[in-house]
Order: sequence, then structure tokens, then C-alpha cells
Amino acid sequence: MTATTSRLLGLRTTGVPATRPTTQPRVLSATGGRLRGPAVRAGCRAGSGGRGLRAGAAGVSVVAPRLDPVTTTDPQLLAPVSADGADAGDVEAAPEPRVPGLSPSRANDFQQCPLLFRFRVVDRLPEPPSLAAARGTLVHTVLERLYDLPLGERTPAAAHLLVPAAWDALLERSPEVVTMFATDDEREAWLGSARLLLDTYFTLEDPNRLQPGERELAVRTLMEDGPQLRGIVDRIDVAPDGALRVVDYKTGKSPNPGFEGSALFQMRFYAYVLWRERGVLPKLLQLVYLGDGQILRHAPSEAEMRTLELRLRSLWAQVEEAARTGEWRPRKSRLCDWCAHRAVCPAWGGTPPEVPEGAVERAIGVVPVAQAS
Repeated sequence: MTATTSRLLGLRTTGVPATRPTTQPRVLSATGGRLRGPAVRAGCRAGSGGRGLRAGAAGVSVVAPRLDPVTTTDPQLLAPVSADGADAGDVEAAPEPRVPGLSPSRANDFQQCPLLFRFRVVDRLPEPPSLAAARGTLVHTVLERLYDLPLGERTPAAAHLLVPAAWDALLERSPEVVTMFATDDEREAWLGSARLLLDTYFTLEDPNRLQPGERELAVRTLMEDGPQLRGIVDRIDVAPDGALRVVDYKTGKSPNPGFEGSALFQMRFYAYVLWRERGVLPKLLQLVYLGDGQILRHAPSEAEMRTLELRLRSLWAQVEEAARTGEWRPRKSRLCDWCAHRAVCPAWGGTPPEVPEGAVERAIGVVPVAQAS
């Protein structure tokens, strides 16, 4: 990355500076199409100073590697919050009442199909393991552990050496994964595909020039008269002036131009939680797509956060209404082709199972009308 691009991003290239930078970080953004693959990288290496960047959706930029480092602060981890706002670690605090939770994944489920949300959150129906999801878990584990290594030792070869331990950890959590391979050759080919994703990561970032502030951070905040918003952030980088960059790894491919909204919903969700809990709005949201070597960036605004809060309140009101009435309506779409619950979905001729007694109240905090009467 050129010095010009480094200045635009507001990040230092070496060391831990003793003073704050003289300029505030800025985020490159534009509108239009996007560049892909080696051509993007070549444009920036050639000293374009940003000219190698082409535009993405409004407020979004697809940026070529490599990224400059950010330095580390040590912000306190977020403690669980009880319903009255007391710190969960306080010995004197009363027992914490159960508060319904909402993650970005489950919020997307409800928007995609309310019945799918019910199956996953209320019924907690089992779903068969997915090799794609398992590969994502393995790659995330390796990338988290990679940053345990000293600077200078975070290499592709070192990442490959971390794969066997990550595989063992995956089997310990989900032993059924091993049954998805008919032969040892199939398993080795699958592990090889994970290594290729790790190799792609090194074309997008140089981990030897990064020292994350936090990794695999559980974030949460309690909405007034609403659920506890929660999730796991892959990585938080902290710039010398305290600005936050929120990073999430994706092992799939980046969305097509114009379809970034769903992916950015998750990142805005995390930004909102951090904003509420820390009083600091992240400067940059970054999705790293290992499937096609793309980086999607977005600079959030406080106006976006206020809009997101209204959206989340509206969504949760719809969840509570479905919980009260029992009207968890299925919504057909192309995503049904990948749904594990088509056999019990009325949209496909199936019959949903009876809701377990007390499950709605436990999951949503609402007593169904039929049960209340």
C-alpha cells in the first residue's frame, strides 16, 4: 500500500506511535461498480494512491489489499448487563432475569421467514451439519489463533500448521462433522479448500502489521422494552486516536453490486451495540470475503444508527406479535432450497410440530394468547 493510501486511511504503517496522528482517519467511498482480483492489488501496488479503487454502492467501498496496521489499546471487555443495568459481576446484584436475545443472524431469519425464526429460536429444531459452515468455523478458529503468534511469525505456513488443531477443536464441538466424509481423501480435499481460503487471507491483509485490540468479542446491549442485542465480533482494531475498525471474516463470496445491504446489516448491528455500550461509533466496518478475495468497507453514521434502532424496534414488535398470536407465517423464496425444515413447512405441504410448552415465553418473553386464555 502506498504512503498516500495510508494517509487516507489514517493508519500508521509501523510501530506503536507515541502520539496521535495529526489527521483524523477518513474512509474511501464512492458509487458505481467494483474492481476484482489481482487487478485491484496491482493498481494499488503501482502507487496509484487510491486511483486503483473503483466505486461500490453508496457509502461502500471495495478496497484492495494491503491494509495498514492499527495499534492496540486495551478497552475493557463488555460485561453482561442485567435487566436493571447492574453489572453481572456485582456480588450484591439480584439474580438476573431471563431477557430474550436477538443476534443479527436471527434478525435476518425473521426478515427472511418468520417461521424459520420460530423453528430456530422457539422450537430449536436440529439442523444437519453443513460442510460450508464447518469450514467457516475452522477458518475463523485459525485466524483467531494466528494472532496469538508473535509479529513476524504470522505466515501462510504457520496458518497451515494451525489447521490440525482447529480441526480437532471442531470435532470436539461437533463430532458429527466427521460423518460427512465418505473417505479420507474427501476429508483431506475439504481441509485443502480451507487452506486455500487461508492463503487468500494473506493476499488481503498482512497480519504481521496488525495488532488487534480484541478478537472473538462477545458484544451485547439491552434495548429498553426490547431484547438484548448480542453477537460475536471477529476482530476490533483500534487506531492511535481511539477510532474503531470492526472486522468480520466471510468464507463465502462477496455480494453482487447493489446487494450489499444484507451483509452490512450485520456490521451495522455490531456498530450499534458498540456505540450504545462504549459511546464510540466505529469509524469503519469491514467485511473480508475469502471466497473471492474482496474487502467490503462502510463508514457508518449516527443517522444510520438511529434508523437501525427504529428498524430493530419494529422488527421486535413483529416478533412479539407473532409470539402472541402464534402466526409464524412462512415466506417462500429461493432460499427455501437450502432450508433444513421444508418437510415441516406448510408452504411446502408439511405440518409444523407443536410448539413445546413454555418455549415461546422462554425465547421471546411473551405469553401466547391461546395459552393466556
